[in-house]
Amino acid sequence: MTETRTLAAALEREHRDIDGGIEEYTAALEAERDDPAPLLRSMSGLRRHIYLEETFLFPPLKEAGTLTMPLMVMVREHGGLWDAMDAIEKQLADAVDAETRLAACRDLLALLDRHNSKEEPIIYAKADDILSAEATGELATFLADGVMPEGWVCEKAGGAGGPAAGGAPGGRVAPPWASPRG
Repeated sequence: MTETRTLAAALEREHRDIDGGIEEYTAALEAERDDPAPLLRSMSGLRRHIYLEETFLFPPLKEAGTLTMPLMVMVREHGGLWDAMDAIEKQLADAVDAETRLAACRDLLALLDRHNSKEEPIIYAKADDILSAEATGELATFLADGVMPEGWVCEKAGGAGGPAAGGAPGGRVAPPWASPRG
């Protein structure tokens, strides 16, 4: 299924783009330039990427029943990534010193490296074989121009909107096109 392989490549390309923006910000901080724009773009992109995986990619893989444990690990790690981004956003808002922000960004990059090194060869490789034409189409459409719904928080985030903060289970806000599955 060539189209699906193209989707896996697009998801991996998003990983590289997200990493690149964080790396650009850390390099600027090391050179004593403090422009958070690349970092903010990357974190926004990472939140959107997590949304598309948890909304469009993981459900059909879970329904297939072959990746239950790896998907649980990915969702748990998404929560850790989300919480790390929340912490960095707070550091930016509180004007925390550059060295602390640099360390937090390096930690985020390390989390991403560990996460992506599992997700790409395990989840994305299986997705090529498992996703239906309908699921592939939905994912491709979202990849092209989809927007994460305002207020959506990943399932395992412990921060704002998630279960730890008293929000809805999983902090989920259903996308407007979603209909309940029977």
